[in-house]
Amino acid sequence: MSTSATALKKHFTDAIPQPGAVAPARRLDIFMLVGIVIALGAAVAGIAATGVRLTYFFQPTGALIVLGGTLGVMFITTPLPSLLHSLRSVAGLIWTRELDSAELVDEIIACVRAARTGGWLAVEPMVGRTKSAFLNEALLMAIDIQGRNELQAGLETRVRLRERAGEHDAKTLEVAGGFAPTIGVLGTVVGLIDVLRQFSNVGAVANGIGIAFVSTIYGLGLANLVLLPAAQRIRARTAAEFEAHELIMEGVLCLFDGLHPSMVRDRLHSFLREPGLNPGSNSATTK
Repeated sequence: MSTSATALKKHFTDAIPQPGAVAPARRLDIFMLVGIVIALGAAVAGIAATGVRLTYFFQPTGALIVLGGTLGVMFITTPLPSLLHSLRSVAGLIWTRELDSAELVDEIIACVRAARTGGWLAVEPMVGRTKSAFLNEALLMAIDIQGRNELQAGLETRVRLRERAGEHDAKTLEVAGGFAPTIGVLGTVVGLIDVLRQFSNVGAVANGIGIAFVSTIYGLGLANLVLLPAAQRIRARTAAEFEAHELIMEGVLCLFDGLHPSMVRDRLHSFLREPGLNPGSNSATTK
């Protein structure tokens, strides 16, 4: 197995929580749910305002063409393991993990204090007790690796692999979102062909044309209300995780260098974006 393949396999394996690790609490992403309700509500209200019955838009043929065609495109453009990983990422969007950056800083500072008083032997029992799986992994690397450059290179590689995995998940949905409207147009063309077969009946033609264009609505709705927003959400979550991983990497490198806890806290507070969290605040006071 190649080096890159081995690294990617290890990345997906490390994503599984290890026994004894303290996972951050999960809660429903309220803003995600609110966005879904607003988007669906606006679409339904707009349809109702036209006076057209909602049942008019329920066309099994168009749904089959759009959903089946988009799913087929995803199978064609994406290898199965990557596609399954993307689907798991989508399923996880409804949940968010409460990983507070300030709390993460406090955990790193606790490790720094333990290292200054008891050495690396005092840090080892703390591995697995932190809420961040990446922090646990970084601490293990710092304990096992002797050189700073080797440690930094290893951490940067893992951060880069995680960022690449998130971008790949988003790209999978983005590609599907690009094809969905075109497949909807394909469904419309199929519907129009069926309408032309009944051209002698003017009433049936008028009704059939309206039904045919429902496939286009399906394609546009699937792309712009589901696939593309989900891709952007994955990118936003990946960016937030990347910032947390950069914070952890900086903290572990400071720990490896043996810096004083106050200096480490000052460095790590530059990664915090929340208002009121600064080196002079009460939460930033070094004991």
